[in-house]
Amino acid sequence: MRDHPDYSLSRRDILVSGAAGIAATSMTEGAAVAGTSRPPDAPPAAAVAFKVNGKARKLSLDTRTTLLDALREHLKLTGTKKGCDHGQCGACTVIVNGQRINSCLSLAVQHEGDAIVTIEGLGTPDKLHPMQAAFIRHDGYQCGYCTPGQICSAVAMLDEIARGVPSHAQVDITANPEATSGEIRERMSGNLCRCGAYSNIAEAVAEIAGSRA
Repeated sequence: MRDHPDYSLSRRDILVSGAAGIAATSMTEGAAVAGTSRPPDAPPAAAVAFKVNGKARKLSLDTRTTLLDALREHLKLTGTKKGCDHGQCGACTVIVNGQRINSCLSLAVQHEGDAIVTIEGLGTPDKLHPMQAAFIRHDGYQCGYCTPGQICSAVAMLDEIARGVPSHAQVDITANPEATSGEIRERMSGNLCRCGAYSNIAEAVAEIAGSRA
């Protein structure tokens, strides 16, 4: 009778085979990181051009890159803060085509041709935006982490009122809104301050609103 081949494996054989497989996988992944090969499931890169703080910028980005990460990591505009990264705190608020948005919830590739303003584009240490100066006068910050988003939101919010955009605080949404204390607090409610400087923030915004009236 013909002898059957011996297919038995020792524990050592299994361990050696497993180690070789792990090493091969690591080499493949390392090559991908080094740029010598591209994983087949990697998302494509996309070119996006927009204007940021008045300057034309063009980037080649992973299509999953948020506007927040494009601003912070690629353009080094770190004034815009990453807080919750879920659109709940408002620390990442920027102004896009005159409207405030949470940049952590928006993909950079969605903003082809848009005009984006960050806190760096509102004013400089030598020439502050009126809202920035008001925040300083009224101590509208403590740790300062949420402040860039608060200021961008406040600037765009007063423009919303000027354009007649209604809010939940209005009794008659067909009437022209006014920058009352209730309106300001309602419209700024999406910007959280962990330090609790809300009353000072409201005072700063009210001052600028009054100067516009």
